[in-house]
Amino acid sequence: MSVDGAQLWTLNQRLLGVVMDACTGELAELGLETKEFFVLTEVEVSPYPAEIATALLLPKASVTVYVRNLVAKGFVRREIDEADLRRHRLVLTAEGTQARDRALAALAAEYDRRLARVTPQDRVELQRILKAMLASPASGRMRE
Repeated sequence: MSVDGAQLWTLNQRLLGVVMDACTGELAELGLETKEFFVLTEVEVSPYPAEIATALLLPKASVTVYVRNLVAKGFVRREIDEADLRRHRLVLTAEGTQARDRALAALAAEYDRRLARVTPQDRVELQRILKAMLASPASGRMRE
């Protein structure tokens, strides 16, 4: 039986959309819009707005707006980059870390509700498949 990659991609996108939609109320309670949440979760991994834009496939101008909002809400602050004094890096505040963690917990809980429909063996297999799909072709190691 042939499986169409585009269909699998579409199903995955739908699942992610359904999970995110189910969490919008909890995100709103935290003072976050959906895309602000994604930016917030990326700050520790990619502390520069241009890196966040690249990682999240968002326009730089949009990331700038989301960062301004997150700064105004007290979730993120800008600091001079000691390695390059011309650049500012983003840092999560304690409030930002708390909001991120609570939002991730809500997301995980909703995803777990969906996973409850899948057998434990299939969950292990799903994890293996996703890791294989994320692995670098040359090294076989997972991309971060």
